[in-house]
Amino acid sequence: MKRKRKERGEVIKEGEIVWQTPLNPPERQDFIFHQGRRYVTPYHFEFISHAKSRWAGKTIVDLFAHEFKGRPYEYYVGAVECGRIQVEGRVVPVSYIVKPSEKISHFVHRHEPPVMSHGVSILQKEPDVVTVCKPASIPVHPCGQYRKNTVVGILQAEHGLAPLFPVHRLDRLVSGLLIFARNALKADLFRQQIEGGLVKKQYIAKVVGEFPENELEVNVNIDYNARDGRSTAVAGGTTCDTALLKGKAACTKFTRISTNGTHSIVLCEPVTGRTHQIRVHLQFCGHPIANDMLYLSEQRTNCSAEGMAADKAAGLSSDSSVSDTWQNEKEEEPCIEFSTDPMCTNCPNLAPKGCDGNEEALWLHCVRYSGPGWIYECPYPDWASLI
Repeated sequence: MKRKRKERGEVIKEGEIVWQTPLNPPERQDFIFHQGRRYVTPYHFEFISHAKSRWAGKTIVDLFAHEFKGRPYEYYVGAVECGRIQVEGRVVPVSYIVKPSEKISHFVHRHEPPVMSHGVSILQKEPDVVTVCKPASIPVHPCGQYRKNTVVGILQAEHGLAPLFPVHRLDRLVSGLLIFARNALKADLFRQQIEGGLVKKQYIAKVVGEFPENELEVNVNIDYNARDGRSTAVAGGTTCDTALLKGKAACTKFTRISTNGTHSIVLCEPVTGRTHQIRVHLQFCGHPIANDMLYLSEQRTNCSAEGMAADKAAGLSSDSSVSDTWQNEKEEEPCIEFSTDPMCTNCPNLAPKGCDGNEEALWLHCVRYSGPGWIYECPYPDWASLI
């Protein structure tokens, strides 16, 4: 079964399905703005993977049903039967046994979760480097359900910036300074400096309570649970060898900037770079980020079973024209006409099922990175003032 793939600038005939691949760049007209959110018009997409060793020996249907639980078993049966799932470009029977390293294609009608509609503002543009102020809720690069609704995708679609190599990462709900190298050589230079401990990172956070006045250094291991998308601080007794503890060694320095007794603004300087390190170390010392639902309580945001939870993906903006909080009540989606797909499990909704957008931008913001002979900075967000 032949399938037509989209070429840049190609005019699509009405009713014709053209499949995008990772080679098709995001375009400005792909985005829809409605009530403070940025949506992506659903599109047909070819997911391509190569069979891992643990997949070998399973039937093609059992493989998908076990590894990709976001759709029902019956969907995968139908997808294989009609050629929406192929192996090495061929339609196979539902009983087909997968072999190692085989190319597997899954042709889907792709719906991306909405993000906050803040623009990605460019702070500095140099021949080898671009720095931006990353808004909350937008992942840095394609991951999980996100491809076009990413910082990399938006910069390519709206500013023509490509290729870009992220020098560091920010969690999706974290905002602030994001540095991109514009070529592989510059990216490698940054990588060497970071691995050599030559780069200093600074964030600010709004935390619960009156933070101690003197500088506080937290040296506590962090154990990350990928299944839960959550990290845990692992501390030992006074005589405990930290090398024997679970998790990885982690160190963060904290300095109070201001406080009103109820909340404090804290400068955070992570020495290491573990998942959710600042958030977990602030929780460990009794002053969690004031709106961090993942570490204030057991409440979670689950943006559909197939996608990535808010704190698993690899997003606050200083732009005060848009609220830092999504609407507490679920809003109606924009009335946008798009081609629905009879096999799609998300149609006729614009966003993926289970993703209602009830998220609050995290009060954690990257303000400064510095290294040998260079400094990049980002303005403070509005929430950094306690007046």
